[in-house]
Amino acid sequence: MDDQTEDFAALFEASLKSKKRFTEGQTIEGTIVAIGPDVAFVDVGGKGEATIDVAELKDEDGDIEVAVGDRVQAVIVSVAGGLQLSRRLARGAATNRQLEDAFRTGLPVEGKVEQEVKGGYEVRLARQRGFCPFSQIDIGRTEPAQHLGKVYAFRIVEYKDGGRNLVVSRRVLLDEDQRARAEEVRRAIVPGAVLKGRVASVREFGAFVDLGAGVQGLLHVSELGWSRVNSVGEVLKQGDEITVKVLRVDEGEKDKPKIALGMKQLAEDPWLLVTQKYDVGQVKAGRVTRVAEFGAFVELEPGVEALAHASTFAPAGRADDWKRHVKPGTTGAFEIVAIDVEKRRIGVAPVPEGSSRAASIEPDAPPRDETPAPQFGTLADKLRGVLKRQE
Repeated sequence: MDDQTEDFAALFEASLKSKKRFTEGQTIEGTIVAIGPDVAFVDVGGKGEATIDVAELKDEDGDIEVAVGDRVQAVIVSVAGGLQLSRRLARGAATNRQLEDAFRTGLPVEGKVEQEVKGGYEVRLARQRGFCPFSQIDIGRTEPAQHLGKVYAFRIVEYKDGGRNLVVSRRVLLDEDQRARAEEVRRAIVPGAVLKGRVASVREFGAFVDLGAGVQGLLHVSELGWSRVNSVGEVLKQGDEITVKVLRVDEGEKDKPKIALGMKQLAEDPWLLVTQKYDVGQVKAGRVTRVAEFGAFVELEPGVEALAHASTFAPAGRADDWKRHVKPGTTGAFEIVAIDVEKRRIGVAPVPEGSSRAASIEPDAPPRDETPAPQFGTLADKLRGVLKRQE
């Protein structure tokens, strides 16, 4: 055999190898090369090209979930006039052989939830009936009635007796989809990012916020707003749609980073204007927010709290008397006695009710809380009365 004959033989053999033989029911993998209005074209190797309905490439929201260049796995449903593929075998069209192939390859199969049975649901798959346990119909707990009559994609997890005994799961597909979407969501969660989320649960220390695909972050009570928040439930409730800012992302368990969120960072920090609005010697309206052993915290405006030391309420040696009369919600006039912007501290002292200094409250001061409460002038008078009786 001469060189020319050998070259021809080699080319002929190579051409035979390059031609792939395809059969219906065969599971193949290919690359999407084009997406049209109704069908997408898939390169299945060599000179082979197949089509797949665009409807099979859409997610539950109707959005195409693949792009040109993506690899897809599908089953050949027809070889007549060209290869036609299916990612999700349509109920009523799938043969027993295709169901078995779907079981071996993990390909989703469409099924209709026909009725509730003991422990789960009866699902119609082509001409076969399958069983889906209650725990495998959805990710979370749901009411059985809401699934009856619905058509879902299932994965066959057990295939016995030639297809007469099928166990299917919808949850495994939902879990896989959620994990894929969670990875996309996590890539968008970086410090400084502003995201929309939904309040998943409210706790005493804060709220857990679902940022999408089950990825949750913690919105601590101290990050809700610049004003002090006594109860998270006063501000948020489960199901609320909110906008948050990512403060920190700390590596936690695998695929479960600890995400710290904030809301107050989306509003202007009131302390940035403190030097423009407050001066030592000014008299401002304030409201007591909480009482401690060493004094009372007084809100001068949302997000700006001052401290009135215990010594400003009563003479030395009788520091406990003032706490009986000063309760959260008490309002009055306060004199600014010290300002430390760097440490975010303002010192104040109560001004007696009815005094000329109390009447000099700045006109731009925030409105007082209308909750009935003891006034500081009355308190001062009572303290003076106590001292006189003890003389």
